[in-house]
Amino acid sequence: MEHVSSLPAPTDRRSVPAPTGTRVLIVDDEPGLRQMLEIAFKRQGYDVVVAPGARSGTEALRQNPQPFPLVLTDLMMPDGSGLDVLSAAKQRNPATEVIVITAHSTVETAIEAMRKGAYDFVTKPFSPAEMTALASKALEKSTLVAENQRLRAQIERLAQDSGQVLGTSPAMLRVVELIAKVAPMRTTVLITGESGTGKERVARALHEQSDRASAPFLVVNCGALPEQLMESELFGHEKGAFTGAATRALGLFREADGGTVLLDEVGELPLPLQVKLLRVLQERKVRPVGASAEVPVDVRVLAATNREVEADVQSGKFRQDLYYRLNVIRIELPPLRDRREDIVRLADRFIRRFANETGKDVRALTADAVRALDAYTFPGNVRELENMIERAVALASGPTIGLGDLPKSVVGLPASPAPRLADLPPEGCLLDDVLSEVERRLLLQALERTGGVRTAAAKLLGVTFRSLRYRLAKQGLGSDEPDADDEERSTQKRP
Repeated sequence: MEHVSSLPAPTDRRSVPAPTGTRVLIVDDEPGLRQMLEIAFKRQGYDVVVAPGARSGTEALRQNPQPFPLVLTDLMMPDGSGLDVLSAAKQRNPATEVIVITAHSTVETAIEAMRKGAYDFVTKPFSPAEMTALASKALEKSTLVAENQRLRAQIERLAQDSGQVLGTSPAMLRVVELIAKVAPMRTTVLITGESGTGKERVARALHEQSDRASAPFLVVNCGALPEQLMESELFGHEKGAFTGAATRALGLFREADGGTVLLDEVGELPLPLQVKLLRVLQERKVRPVGASAEVPVDVRVLAATNREVEADVQSGKFRQDLYYRLNVIRIELPPLRDRREDIVRLADRFIRRFANETGKDVRALTADAVRALDAYTFPGNVRELENMIERAVALASGPTIGLGDLPKSVVGLPASPAPRLADLPPEGCLLDDVLSEVERRLLLQALERTGGVRTAAAKLLGVTFRSLRYRLAKQGLGSDEPDADDEERSTQKRP
């Protein structure tokens, strides 16, 4: 089979059986070829519909209540072109994969077919096995695209339900996919990641997508209470169990019966409580403080931590047996700096949310603000970005958020007095890196002081406009493309 397109020919000629009932439309005016393809695809488990020409093919696309996942069409037919069938298929459903067949191919025709969205362009003659193998690859691509779209839609739904955003980077798509797989189970999940990455949001998503969604979802911070109070908080206590226990308390595990408990910062749990938690996970029973008998509980346990639990296990700060009980399935959230494609998307969502809450007409970030955010390391991750945008929306005086609305630490200005430039650290330094950082800070200070007016910033720094533009581009703070009045402004000197 000769492929005119740039797509490689399938190396494995064996046909992969299609899912039972996968529908394919075969459009060809040659009865023999049409019948051969129909038999071949039916043997592979496809539900085949045939059409003897372009008009009947487009009519079949319109009349069928569900779109065809796959269409095979001849290019030249007496009553029309296969490109018309291709266009009709894509109009009916953009996800439909179309393979165009022809006896006389040209590069121009192949390019036109690909431009209209064909999966591949195949010239006759070919064997039925070759065509069914190619069809399997086309459907595999279609399935991957559909799965990606499903995951993105799932992220959007989670964002709308919680008012928060996880992100749509490949790393977060994998997290959401894992959430969808794990949520229906009772399995204990350990959620790890730096502070501010959204561990509680993931835990809530696991709860909301499970059959426990209508039951309570309760969170306890294991590092927020003293050991004596933490045991009572988790397992409850009887009246008079200790000084101040004037009434009986159920504890989180019994209050969440039928639902989910999130043990946030589980790495901070004292060793004696680790032993008791391990027994709860093993026996599914709790013993309230001051009680003589255990009480059965039906609770799914999720745990979250920003600590390196494995290191704590090695040092004896965390029980190995409890770690294994909690770490049945692990969801690790990457820091925001490792998924930079999410930064602007998250910022845009936060802008819309806070603008709506405050009633302010703030719509977007300026280009300079986008570059500043993209260059920032975000040690506080998504939580820091959220707080930053809330502050920026409050400070913004117009429809956009600029450098002046962002914290000084983001735009490159020191939040506290910087050390003298002549000070050499005891361990030495990389001179080029230090000079580059000093240049970056001075450029950003000049832009902030002049309200982003580059001609004024150039004067403030004693350089030509052309030199300023070059330095900004080198630092990733602007474009080095010449402006319309560049020649005039480049002559501006410091007075």
